[in-house]
Amino acid sequence: MIRSQLVGFGSYLPERVITNAEMAKMVDTSDEWIVERTGIRQRHVAAEGQLTSDLAVEAAKKALIYAGVSAAQLDMVIVATATPDNTFPATAAKVQAGLGMVGGFAFDIQAVCSGFIYALATADNFIKAGQAKNVLVIGAETFSRILDWNDRTTCVLFGDGAGAVLLRAENGKGDITDRGILSSHLHSDGRHYDLLKVNAGPSRGQTVGHVYMEGREVFRHAVTNLTSVLEETLAANGIGPSDIDWVVPHQANKRILDSTARKLNFPSERVVVTVDRHANTSAASVPLALAEAIGDGRIKQGDMVLLEAMGGGFTWGAALARI
Repeated sequence: MIRSQLVGFGSYLPERVITNAEMAKMVDTSDEWIVERTGIRQRHVAAEGQLTSDLAVEAAKKALIYAGVSAAQLDMVIVATATPDNTFPATAAKVQAGLGMVGGFAFDIQAVCSGFIYALATADNFIKAGQAKNVLVIGAETFSRILDWNDRTTCVLFGDGAGAVLLRAENGKGDITDRGILSSHLHSDGRHYDLLKVNAGPSRGQTVGHVYMEGREVFRHAVTNLTSVLEETLAANGIGPSDIDWVVPHQANKRILDSTARKLNFPSERVVVTVDRHANTSAASVPLALAEAIGDGRIKQGDMVLLEAMGGGFTWGAALARI
């Protein structure tokens, strides 16, 4: 059967770093308060005039170089983002042009923090259907542009960045030993729409708006939903926690990562954590963490990796892959 192998990885973080100490000068907070509740110590913020597409292009270029693939060989580009350059066209079209790609097609996916998992599953299905061979999947965000920098409950949580993965169609045996995406599992529940949202938009108020979140409720649903989808993924593949080499989770809150790992008996040393340095980069967080762990040698070819995320909507999902 056709498998979508992960053959290229890239990331980009803006140069500007804002520490918790700097945040304490902007709003009524402290390093101790932020670290205790979230695990975050700093975040990267895009420079003035630096767009989501700019971050995405930089991460994409690195993924292409890693894979030894040119933009001319790409069939498809998907950008997962909740902070597009413009309402339309798609940010992916800008990335397509920025890479010098003139064939194939490009589009955006919006599932907030779950966006990269949704995009990965979408790309995998295009590859399995035989409609694409080389697909670039990017998570990119400039969440700093939709934050209320006077709201200490949200502005300390988020950062900007981009991560990219190149998928390539390869033949597999059809069992758990194959390299590539082995399964993906997506969910949403619109009843909780108002618990994590941006409070405006073109249809609602003709403005961009700011992030709003009911933190305690989001935390509770995150632990429950992520535990459930991870159990679903393990069961679907007939494996247990001990078969997983690495978990690469959405980097929203260290307490969520710890709680989910405990519920599933995953050793904390096998969970990739970047939230302390990146904060919550929404759709970019999973590919950023994946690229870092690939780059520093923790994740090696042949490793079984479990990716997961939950975001506004609520949306949540997981993907199991052998690198």
